Amino acid sequence: MEHRLINAIETALGWSGAEELGKGFARGGLDDPALLSRLLTPNRLLDIAMRRSLNRPQFRCFQKGVEVHPAVYYTDSVSPRGQSIPVVNMRSLGNLLGEGATLILDQANVFDPTMEVACRALQWWSHERVQVNAYLTTNDAAGFPLHWDDHDVVIVQLADEKEWEVRGASRKVPMYRDSDPNTIPSDEIIWSGVMRTGDVMHIPRGHWHQATRTGSGSGKSLHVTFGITKRTGASWLAWLADWSREHEIFRHDLDRWHVPDSAALTEAATALLGARSPADYLAAYEQEVTLPRHVPFLDILGPLDAVVCTTHFPPRIRESGETVDVLASGKRLTLAAKALPALRLLLSGRPVVLEQAAAVVGAEVVEVADILVKEELCAVLTPELSSGYTGLVTNAGS
Repeated sequence: MEHRLINAIETALGWSGAEELGKGFARGGLDDPALLSRLLTPNRLLDIAMRRSLNRPQFRCFQKGVEVHPAVYYTDSVSPRGQSIPVVNMRSLGNLLGEGATLILDQANVFDPTMEVACRALQWWSHERVQVNAYLTTNDAAGFPLHWDDHDVVIVQLADEKEWEVRGASRKVPMYRDSDPNTIPSDEIIWSGVMRTGDVMHIPRGHWHQATRTGSGSGKSLHVTFGITKRTGASWLAWLADWSREHEIFRHDLDRWHVPDSAALTEAATALLGARSPADYLAAYEQEVTLPRHVPFLDILGPLDAVVCTTHFPPRIRESGETVDVLASGKRLTLAAKALPALRLLLSGRPVVLEQAAAVVGAEVVEVADILVKEELCAVLTPELSSGYTGLVTNAGS
């Protein structure tokens, strides 16, 4: 899937592909200013907070580096029948932001179609799961203290500026579940300075960092952080542990009163390691990820006139003589080989208007689209979902 954000990030960081993720700190600037406001603005972020029932830790607010108690800026919206829904008190939130505060929306991709499409594009690009958090800081507010993340991040400064400090890792590639708490920051400062509108930064997993507007006076900062969680050797071993249950030897108790047959267990474990390689695991991981949420197609609501592939990762298309297989999210579909041109178009990750596509690949594209929508590999291109692609991803077949 071609996406303006992916192209802009690669250009800004001097990358030629996702293989650079996690290899080292990188920083640069976008040469596409119009992209920034298209992705997210402060007012759009506040609008999301106003129109949805959000709860901590999905939505949080900090002042002076300390989390503000939700009771300060949350209230209950009570219906005439007494039904209560927690919502953000926008007046209270506005007062906090006026004084100087940082608000954080985790997984903005769940609530905003543009952020959803951007994360999906990054997932197809990196072959890893991606989520995006949005950070709005006003006036002299501080951010999080010095910390490290257990995943690689790509940060895009969407509006105004914020001061950053990035340090090296004090433990190589630390993990969320690890044998070392890794609580002592590194003394090695890799970069410190101000991120301004359009700047992009990649911080590898384990690098200590902090951001603040303390001392910056009046103003604001809006940035988004795309968190990209890569697979590790430990992930592969955990996957193998699940496969071990297929073999009786691993299902037996480890007898505390007799010496276990260590040689037999070791031999079976060695055979398991050889049978399922790390490459096998990575391929299986993409197939095991569940299907995403989307609006279901109901013909009573209107005809199927436009669709888009919404799988977390690019579907695999395998040709086999007179048939073609599609593998995605644990599903395997087999269609006649004549469907191949339509499949390539429909599974491109770009929106497809079926009337236009029929003129390019033939009328069977409508039937194939109907199958893919029923199998949930494609979704109906609603106006709301379409807005996430507009100006960022071109339509396929147009």
